[in-house]
Formats: sequence, C-alpha cells, structure tokens
Amino acid sequence: MSLFINIFISLFLVCASAPAVAAETRDAEDYFFSLNTGDLRAELADARKAGKKALLVMFEQDGCLGCIYMKQNVLNRVDVQNFYRARFVSFTVNIFNAVPLKDFSGKDHTEKSYAQSVGVKGTPTFLFYALDGREAVRIVGPVRDVAEFILLGEFVSSGAYKARKFAEYKQIQPKKITSDKKDL
Repeated sequence: MSLFINIFISLFLVCASAPAVAAETRDAEDYFFSLNTGDLRAELADARKAGKKALLVMFEQDGCLGCIYMKQNVLNRVDVQNFYRARFVSFTVNIFNAVPLKDFSGKDHTEKSYAQSVGVKGTPTFLFYALDGREAVRIVGPVRDVAEFILLGEFVSSGAYKARKFAEYKQIQPKKITSDKKDL
C-alpha cells in the first residue's frame, strides 16, 4: 500500500509542477495551412481580395525532422494559427511530389519542379511572397520557437523586410516574457 501512496504522491508532484496553463493546440494540417489549389496566381488573387499581407509556402518533404518539429511544436498552436490566418494564406509544397502546380506566371510545374525552379535546397523552407508575386522573405530550416515564428510573421506583415534582414529585426525587438517555457 505504501508503494501505491508513494507513486500517487510522486505523480501528483510532477503534475503540480507542470505549467499552470498549457498552450492550446490543433492539427497544423487542418488549421494552419489552407488547401493548396495548385495555382499560385489564383492563391495570390484570393490573398489580395481577402486583405492578406502575403502568401506563405512551407516547402517540406516526408520524414523531414525540421518539418515535423514545426508542425508538432509551432504550427499546431492555436495562437500561431490565428495570427498567421489573419495575415497570410499559407500552404505546403512537397519538394518531391509530382502534384501539378501553376506558378505566378501561369507556367505548369509539379511541386518538385517548382521547388527546384525557386532554388529550394532544404526543408523546411518558409517562403513568403509579396502580393505582387515576388519573393519577400526566405527562411531555411525550422524556426526556433513560437515567439520567433510570430516575430517572423510580424516582420513580414509589417513590411519591415523591405528595410532589413530578419536577423537584424530580431536584434532590435524587445524580449517578450511568456508563460510557456517552450517560447523562452
């Protein structure tokens, strides 16, 4: 009986020491990304019409550890999903897929040939396109945490990318205090 009590007390202490408020999460595929219609020109027109700031394409591949990290730790967060959905149309492109895709000029590609045509070399690559279809910001590799990913969205949506690099922008931002230890 004392073993049961010790286990119960240990379990209680572990649970009590956890953060009081955990961030709410949802599936990134369903709530962060929009359905990819396969036509970037149409996506851009829809983004303009909806008052978005840019298109965001996450180039990914099956088994990519950085992609998995982003989807399970950053893009699954409701606060991140709400922030990005308000400002961007976001979708994925698999760099090895043969799925048809039309680029901004209407040229036919596969997702693979499109990724090659824009010089994607690794995954994840986050490519933000301005509303005129030109590349605005490219980030290669996973973003460190939620706070940095939100900052990246602010960097693009504010237009700060026109004057400086993201690394410079991060340096001039005040440090934000959060209750979620993953964000620190």
